[in-house]
Parts: sequence; C-alpha cells; structure tokens
Amino acid sequence: MIPAPGAGSEGTKKKRKHRRPANRGPQTSTPGNTATPSKKSVRPYAKRVDEVSAGGLVIDKSGANGLLIGRRDQRDPTGIKILWSLPKGHIEDGETPEQAAIREVAEETGIDSEITHTLGVIDFWFMAGGKRIHKTVHHFMFKEIGGLLAAQESEVDEVGWFALSEIVGLLAYPDEKKLIAKNSGLLV
Repeated sequence: MIPAPGAGSEGTKKKRKHRRPANRGPQTSTPGNTATPSKKSVRPYAKRVDEVSAGGLVIDKSGANGLLIGRRDQRDPTGIKILWSLPKGHIEDGETPEQAAIREVAEETGIDSEITHTLGVIDFWFMAGGKRIHKTVHHFMFKEIGGLLAAQESEVDEVGWFALSEIVGLLAYPDEKKLIAKNSGLLV
C-alpha cells in the first residue's frame, strides 16, 4: 500500500513551529475575516544633493596657534554654546579646491593665508531643507600671511586663535577631530 502524499508517521516527520518575527506586532482576525498585513507609510525619497567645499587649519605667524571659527549651537536653548570648527566653504564655478579654501578662510576669518600642506578629504551625509546632502570637504593646512581677525557677520559668530595643543579638544565635529589628530605631526 502506498501512503497518500503528505501522509506519514509522526515519528518520521519533524513538526515545525511557526514563529512570527519579533518586530511584528500581534495580528488579530475576526471570524470570517483574515488578518491583513499593515501597510507601511510611504515616504517620498529625499532629493540627493552633492556639495563640495574646501578649507582647513591656519597656523599663525608664531607657529603656536591655530585658527577656528565658531557658530552658535542651534540646539542649545540658552544660545550660549559655540561649536568650533575649521573655516571652510563652497567651491565656486571655475575655482580649484585650493583657491576656494584660501578665499573662504579670508572671508570667514579676515585672515590672509597660503597653503603649506594637504590634510585630506572628509565626506559625510546630512539632511537639510528636506534634502539628503552628500558633502565632500577638501582640507589644507595654511600659514598666516596677513589680514585682521574678524568674523564674517552673516555666517560666523566668533573666530579665534587657539594653542595648537587645544585644537583637537575644541573641535565640535568628530571627522575634523580625527583629521587634525592624524596630522598632528605637521603642527609642530
């Protein structure tokens, strides 16, 4: 006698336990009505924007201090906290990263400088204005050659010279901290 398909002794078949994935909530059904999977909310994709900037660390004429810009932390309810970072800005049409870096440092800080070394490139993602922004920043090391220290009114709240030994500790952004720490041999 040949058993029907699917038939067999309980001893030879392994029973499977049906387990619902942990991330799903309970599903209920009413008599005569089967449960339907919940529909996920449909979110439109954010438009991707690529931005390229340039800037870096300016060393003063004495060789002992580095130049940082400060912006008020928008998340600080007191409006007191300053986020320190390296001066940088967008590369304009027809500019090289080096030209943009020198221009941006002068615009944001009032200090004229010239590039002495390449520090590296950082890229990161963030959301702003409903857009997903991929930003690439070319960083350089500069030496001060002139100018007067002055914060750019529309973009920078404070500028300052700080001892090179303090720079990494003051920087607000982890990628900049790593970049300067990695290049600390150039700061001597």
